[in-house]
Amino acid sequence: MTDAENLLWYHLRARRLDGLKFRRQHPIPPYITDFHCHEAMLVVELDGSQHCAEADAMRSQFLERQGFRILRFWDNDVLQSPDHVLDVILWHATSRRDARDAVHVLDTPTQESP
Repeated sequence: MTDAENLLWYHLRARRLDGLKFRRQHPIPPYITDFHCHEAMLVVELDGSQHCAEADAMRSQFLERQGFRILRFWDNDVLQSPDHVLDVILWHATSRRDARDAVHVLDTPTQESP
């Protein structure tokens, strides 16, 4: 793992970010994501100089078709502004989690009194 991945993983692992469960190097075939939060349907990708924009676009389109929101950050952003990166991740993750929870509440049948 890169220094940026190690730093971000330190903050995401063990439910340290608002109790959200993240996995690192999680497979979503045919890809392996850098970080994945299933309950928020969120994928976080860190990009360094080795990333190819065209390949990243294809990967993102595939994951979006599966229902995931993709957040991409440059390694330097994580290393220089980790609090900002974490704030962005938290905002997207909680808004998606809360939206999914609201849908589940609406889908739950209610008991009516006789």
